[in-house]
Amino acid sequence: MSQQRKVRLIWTLLSFLIIAACLISFNVGTVSISPIEVWQTIIGQGTPKQELILLEIRLPAIILALMVGTGMALSGAVLQTVTRNELAEPGILGINAGAGLMVVLYITLFQGSLSNMSLLSTFAMPFFAFLGAMLTAVLILFLSWKQGLHTIRLLLTGIGINAGITAILTALQLRLNPHDFMKALTWLSGDLWATQWKYVWALAPWFLLLIPVILYKSHVLNVLNLGPLVSTGLGIRTERERLTLIVLAVALAGLGVAAGGGIAFLGLISPHIARKLVGPKHQYLLPTAAMIGSLILILADMLGKNLLVVDIPAGIIVSILSAPYFIYLLLKTK
Repeated sequence: MSQQRKVRLIWTLLSFLIIAACLISFNVGTVSISPIEVWQTIIGQGTPKQELILLEIRLPAIILALMVGTGMALSGAVLQTVTRNELAEPGILGINAGAGLMVVLYITLFQGSLSNMSLLSTFAMPFFAFLGAMLTAVLILFLSWKQGLHTIRLLLTGIGINAGITAILTALQLRLNPHDFMKALTWLSGDLWATQWKYVWALAPWFLLLIPVILYKSHVLNVLNLGPLVSTGLGIRTERERLTLIVLAVALAGLGVAAGGGIAFLGLISPHIARKLVGPKHQYLLPTAAMIGSLILILADMLGKNLLVVDIPAGIIVSILSAPYFIYLLLKTK
């Protein structure tokens, strides 16, 4: 079987699984709605209650999971290639922690309490999460730069900053009142909280802008994967392209954290699974990783909301599913 035919078959299978997961997410929940009732609601023949549940609650949550899963997976794939380290991903490098720290600082300094947040303040949370992710990335790049960007120094710096930010974040959380502490803890654990159309419309343009740019850069990622000397010899401005790709990856991760909290490991395992399925060529790897990330997050969100009596953040489900694979990678990595 040719490579292109194999890739098309895998993409078709993943597309089918994503559609099936979305349909199941429509059906299950506190209020169970049958597939026939879902179809009737879609064509405008459902009850007002069914329209409210499906079109105003579950549909934006599914779209949000698709966007965040795609963004996290692409961010992880780019960072792994740019750093040439298979353990690199936004959570490990401290991007998620930096976004979370900025949100908790905003709550502590400007709001005083999550309960007092106005509509404007609620929209401000994604902005501050995005800002925190970018500032963390700038700090990592600044500390890692020494006559060029060295991948090992970048990874070690990111791990160190992640540990420091996490410590500061924990100290700030302890100063919140119990109600706000639980809300912040749930959000930082990876809760898809922005499940309303207003948040989807606010975030969608940024995802629609950044994702095509990263897909367009697949040929550059293929060359960078060969190493800095080879890529420079082939006419690629290595340092500029690496910085550009890091900024794009961090921006996607920041948007993902803004909408879905600190979802760890999703950007780690999705590219690895995709690489095993379609190989290292990024024109195949990136779309496959995006679909796998979306599928994992939809399933994790569905399981978290229906597995037990209480809701479990999707990020916790993703971590439980990903931890064994992460341990395997640690043992395999030389």
